[in-house]
Amino acid sequence: MSAEEAWTSTTAEKIPDHHQPDFYKTAGFDSVTGIYRSLYELGEQYYKIPTRPDLDTATFVLSQFPSPHQAESRVALIDSATGRQLTYAQLHRSIRSLASGLHHALGVRKGDVVFLLSPNSLLYPTICLAVLSVGAILTTANPLNTESELAKQVTDSGAKLAISAPEELHKLAATGVPIIPTISDDGSLSVVELIENCDDLELDHERPNQSDTAAILYSSGTTGTSKGVVLTHSNFISVIRIFKWCVDITSAQEDVFLCFIPMFHIYGLAVYVLSLFCSGITTVLMARYELKAMLEAIKAYGVNNIPAVPPVILGLVKHASREGANCDLSSLRRMSSGAAPLSNEVAEEFRRRFPWVELRPGYGLMESCGAATFSVSDKDAKFRSSSCGRLLPTMCGKIVDPETGKPLPPYKEGELWVKSGTNMKEYLGKEEATAETIDAEGWLKTGDLCYFDENGYLYIVDRIKELIKHNGYQVAPAELEAILLGHPQILDTAIIPVEDEEAGQIPMAYVVRAAGSELKEADIIEYVARQVAPYKKVRKVGFIGSIPRSAAGKILRKELILQSKQQIISRL
Repeated sequence: MSAEEAWTSTTAEKIPDHHQPDFYKTAGFDSVTGIYRSLYELGEQYYKIPTRPDLDTATFVLSQFPSPHQAESRVALIDSATGRQLTYAQLHRSIRSLASGLHHALGVRKGDVVFLLSPNSLLYPTICLAVLSVGAILTTANPLNTESELAKQVTDSGAKLAISAPEELHKLAATGVPIIPTISDDGSLSVVELIENCDDLELDHERPNQSDTAAILYSSGTTGTSKGVVLTHSNFISVIRIFKWCVDITSAQEDVFLCFIPMFHIYGLAVYVLSLFCSGITTVLMARYELKAMLEAIKAYGVNNIPAVPPVILGLVKHASREGANCDLSSLRRMSSGAAPLSNEVAEEFRRRFPWVELRPGYGLMESCGAATFSVSDKDAKFRSSSCGRLLPTMCGKIVDPETGKPLPPYKEGELWVKSGTNMKEYLGKEEATAETIDAEGWLKTGDLCYFDENGYLYIVDRIKELIKHNGYQVAPAELEAILLGHPQILDTAIIPVEDEEAGQIPMAYVVRAAGSELKEADIIEYVARQVAPYKKVRKVGFIGSIPRSAAGKILRKELILQSKQQIISRL
């Protein structure tokens, strides 16, 4: 059997037994342990992950900045809207000054939690690295979140101080925590004032260790309750080394990167706030994604590299297909895709329209600090358009049968488990949820149904967990169900994912109305929209006589998904 025939098969039974040993070897699979190892190595001493226990993330990142002489002229960040630039030397001084201000002027100490609410800006990396410099714990939030959602995060994380963009200050007024704006017009205390007026004083505090908590990032779980993902300094240092390896192995050291991925998300935080600075990269910042602004930024600043998400790639394909569309991507050389699966059809159409751009899908999750797999070879990525790459260096994987718990060989579908120094420490204050996600040996259960091929490339088939992925954001069905059940005219409800070409998936609500109720689809959509961030909104509603459930009371979502596909909806 040829390698191509093996790749196109769907089960290991199709591969003759006498081919199994070689087949397992090329996949990086150990049939004794059931473990897939990374087929990449960090290799040289230059890439090895530091083991010094007293090393913290900020110290490590700053130590990787360009030399003092180069730092004065090397541009770290550019604001795409204003053209304002920040050199590595200016960034270094800003981080040190703000860290001094937080510590000496505001009394922030090791272990204090600092809440950050802001869109992408030149100040964002400075704030994050300054917070980490004083040994404080960073927790970031989506500016689109509602006041109640933000209040829950402030309370759960135990935040002692909040830093907010001026336009978001009103959302935090009821939290009771001290708040400082990133910038103020009246000269009052702000991040900018601290940077400009605080001397770079030595921090007389206990330094954090690699095992200490660096950040608490929030991810909605299948239960619908928001869970704080606890990431350590060791997690961040490990992922920085891996992403630095990715930059070098893809010859991207001199690239100009474009950032519209939110920096509050693990994708943006790990890549743009931490890792790229360790390679001396220049990054062009956008406060948020907008297609026209992105195209203008690519042309104006000669952007070469864009870590993106599938809706952006789809948007480029659709824009390029319009007659007379202005789509100058001549400077672009590399584009990666993460946060959600990229369809084979979109990937192939992108490569057809932009053949000079290397498209490299990857896979990661918040609980693994954003890292798991990546497509290093553009040639292999083209051949395996629906794959999300191989396990990154230091990563191990398992494909586990959800029913038996046994590890599976290549081409067998099961739940992906990963193990690495990037794996989270725990879910904050949730021992049961932590134990369900990380086993005694440190394996992180992703909840994704996957398989590896004969060369160690990973394919995502479906999600075992019930999360809905909308434009790369996670939406928990149970959270929306709880909101809908609070409506006096709704007796029962279930939220399911509906495939959407642009967003990946959209939340659809099946609703059982109370007798005599005249609730309409628009009423329900508006009811939910008032209580959640825009990406969590219900986009479609179906009325039904009863919600199908198992004997134990669990919603049988697969039945509803099938029903939605067949468009058999009972409207009362």
